[in-house]
Amino acid sequence: MKSTKIVIGLLAAGLATSLAACGGSPAPTNSGSNAAPSAQSSQMYTWISSEGDRAQWQSFVEGAQKKDPNFNLTLDGPSFQEYWTKVKTRMNAPDAPCILTTQAARAQELKDILIPLDDLAKEAGLDLAQYNEGMIKGMTVDGTVRAIPYDAEPMVLYYNKTMFKDAGLAEPTVNYTQAQFISDAKALTKGDVKGFALAPDPGYPYLPLAFANGNAPVKDGALALTDPAFVADIQWTFDLAAKEKVAVAPNPADTTDVPMQGFQAGKVAMIIDGPWFYTSIREPMKDEVGVAVIPSASGQPVGMIQGSGFGISAKCPDPKNAFANIMKITTPEVVAFVGETRGTVPSIESAIDGWAKGKPAGDVEVMKALLAQGQPLVTTPTWNQFVTQFTQYSSDGTRGNKTAAEILDTIQKSVG
Repeated sequence: MKSTKIVIGLLAAGLATSLAACGGSPAPTNSGSNAAPSAQSSQMYTWISSEGDRAQWQSFVEGAQKKDPNFNLTLDGPSFQEYWTKVKTRMNAPDAPCILTTQAARAQELKDILIPLDDLAKEAGLDLAQYNEGMIKGMTVDGTVRAIPYDAEPMVLYYNKTMFKDAGLAEPTVNYTQAQFISDAKALTKGDVKGFALAPDPGYPYLPLAFANGNAPVKDGALALTDPAFVADIQWTFDLAAKEKVAVAPNPADTTDVPMQGFQAGKVAMIIDGPWFYTSIREPMKDEVGVAVIPSASGQPVGMIQGSGFGISAKCPDPKNAFANIMKITTPEVVAFVGETRGTVPSIESAIDGWAKGKPAGDVEVMKALLAQGQPLVTTPTWNQFVTQFTQYSSDGTRGNKTAAEILDTIQKSVG
């Protein structure tokens, strides 16, 4: 897909779900406070895959322009799929835009092209404590913050309220245990309808279920796939299909859309997915859809947070003005406006009310509970290889052909 270049009044680039990366990047030239802003400080490299992306970028623009009608950013970037292979090359060019978007999960991967923002934030009087703690943690690499987050999106459990009611089941609470989840899933599994759905990809739902128990695949910046607690969580999830029979074992070629398709077709009672699908799920199904926390062994809600933010290129000649532009698109007012108009969950707690407008109180309570105890998804430079291999091998686990220990040991030795 060709790189797309557009100028959106303000856009703040924001958009992209990004997370910052970090690393020992060379210090950029610091323009003086009286120097005229460079053109590059008002340019952002991001992804623009669709009209939906443009609309989301535009919502940042509109939000910031409420306070500064003259604000502008020039956007340049390829599709989302191409972005991660092109961003490093683009940011090393002499004319590279100063601002770029990144996902928290990509922070380690992009650390060499993103500068630390801590000193700039201190100088500008920006209180980083106002942002979701998990997202700031996710944006931190080698002890320094590499991007300012604009959203914080914990994975959630979507469930069909009608199916729960017809089965005589109480709807999940904010203290949903794995034992109750399995009991409910079994009661909801009837004929060709399953209580739950699995995809082969690790994010749907293996990792969120592990995070709910406090276990993650990365420790101290390295893959830790053979950690006993993490292995146990993956095995528990495999067994939902292999032993409990409350889910269909997925095929390696299945996309992450398959569970959602089954849910919307009434063939699956519960799925795990992101809050970014909240509006698109509720539009056709309306009040039939409920939102719950990810079940955990203890019942305590812990969210696996994925989010995005804006960072500054190591090649930027004018980081002060670039940071000033980032500040304009990550204020409580702007992220609240984007949350209300585009559905992204704001990275600032005080802005959650913008996202919450028109939503059931119970759904808002779930989101706040997951954010309060959420942990960011942190990845490694070999993450793509991990995802590819897990997607390939997980069907053996869900069919009972191999154990989680065997599969994860193979992947750890290959890409760890």
